[in-house]
Amino acid sequence: MFSKPNKPQVLNRTSPSIIGTNCSLAGDISSDGEVHVDGKVIGDVRCATLVIGEEGGVTGEIEAETVRVLGAVTGQIIARAVELAKTARITGDITHETLSVEAGAFVEGRFNRLVQQAAKPAEAAVPAAPGLSKMTALETGAEISAPEEEDAPKANVIMLGN
Repeated sequence: MFSKPNKPQVLNRTSPSIIGTNCSLAGDISSDGEVHVDGKVIGDVRCATLVIGEEGGVTGEIEAETVRVLGAVTGQIIARAVELAKTARITGDITHETLSVEAGAFVEGRFNRLVQQAAKPAEAAVPAAPGLSKMTALETGAEISAPEEEDAPKANVIMLGN
């Protein structure tokens, strides 16, 4: 009646991999789960979720679903979601789908929007005038017309903002 179950409960969550404050690692890190860096990493990091603590730092390329930076990064960040705390210091480009930057974060580099490969450009309703070629703006669906030249390469124009 008051006995304990015979089987231990197994959780599907795994513990994060932690690089402690007193640890320095030279080499690449690859994980299917979460990685916390409170020390120093010199190498590329590929994981599902990466958290870089205030005293932590990564020198190398980062690829993850989610990246939260409180410390330093020197190198490129490619992630679906990027969060930069006010203590973050980034030197390098950030490619993201969503981005959150707290006031006080330092970034020296470019912000690039992560483009979905499966997305198709929207076709505008207005046809181009005779003798003009169409270039479709991927982001807004707007259409821009330019004179046709026989040997000129065709290009897509991406319009950002309104």
